[in-house]
Amino acid sequence: MQHQFTVKGMTCGHCERAVVHAVREVDTDAIVRVDLASGQVSVDSEKSRDAIANAIREEGYEVAA
Repeated sequence: MQHQFTVKGMTCGHCERAVVHAVREVDTDAIVRVDLASGQVSVDSEKSRDAIANAIREEGYEVAA
């Protein structure tokens, strides 16, 4: 299942790695694509949207509803 998120606060490669790491803590098999310029994060995962969004929030980023 593919989930799309708008994530605010990502500005650099470190941010990208932090978001990818957070998602993979929830689902080690997740495929994560981050577009820093647009703030878009695309995740292919069988885990719930809420679980993934919460993991990103716990890293300190704002996930738009």
